[in-house]
Amino acid sequence: MLFRQLEYLVALSRERHFAHAAQACHVSQPALSEALRKLEEELDVPLVRRGRKYEGLTPEGERIVVWARRILADRDALKDEVDVLRSGLSGRIRTGSVPTASGAVAQLTGPFCAAHPLVTVEVMADMQSVDILRQLQNFELDAAVTYLREDLPEHFHSVPLYEERYVLLITAADSLARRTTATWAQAAQLPLCMLTRAMQGRRVLDELFARAGAQPSPRLETDSVAALFAHVRTGPWASIVPQAWLHVFGVPPGMRAVPLVEPAAAVPVGLVIAAREPESVMARALTDLARSTDVATALDRIPSDPGR
Repeated sequence: MLFRQLEYLVALSRERHFAHAAQACHVSQPALSEALRKLEEELDVPLVRRGRKYEGLTPEGERIVVWARRILADRDALKDEVDVLRSGLSGRIRTGSVPTASGAVAQLTGPFCAAHPLVTVEVMADMQSVDILRQLQNFELDAAVTYLREDLPEHFHSVPLYEERYVLLITAADSLARRTTATWAQAAQLPLCMLTRAMQGRRVLDELFARAGAQPSPRLETDSVAALFAHVRTGPWASIVPQAWLHVFGVPPGMRAVPLVEPAAAVPVGLVIAAREPESVMARALTDLARSTDVATALDRIPSDPGR
């Protein structure tokens, strides 16, 4: 059995298409198909349901691809460990984040790159929390910044980073722009643009509106926090954004950021990794940095509002 064969099986499971899997592995489709046939012969079980086109993995294939991901992740961790012993941390770390936390990721990636100049950081932003946990478990991500739920499964480890607070983003002409705070009930009466309901960040906001006894009726929904800023800037919209994003865009001219109260919510956000032994060298280095970095202090203050 060769690592290459396991890589082909994992790629086919991910791409769900023989030609696309071959392209991802930089080989011809016949070479990939032949390597998988040889793997089936060696294991003496069918792995792929074949027809006129790819029809999925067999039940045996679904089980073996889990082992394949684990074996390949352990191989990569071994290489990283040897590289550290030889010349310091090097290679690539794959990270992800939910959209509302992606503005805070730079609080970690900047110091991490400074401490480990031979490492390349790959950041997958705008991910749903359920996809983050799945990709961590499948060894497709090394670490991610997401909401710290009370029911986080025990096969994940987390490092708290900060508490997400929310501001009402409105135009300077709005009557609420002159207030020092606004309530969730007041925000619900505005023409809101919000994240889509499929996203954890939206579900958090819906829970907060419910606690305030309010029911918003958003006129526009998006999966991008940056798009929320763009729409409010056009004039007729209002939105609710994480305070941390003000450290990315600031408070744009002609707009105001008003803290939301009643309730004054604070939702925990942190770094999450898969619990595994041996621990990934990359994940360990990032979690060590996260524990020593005061992300909360950097994000708790609201940047100065040029209009006030």
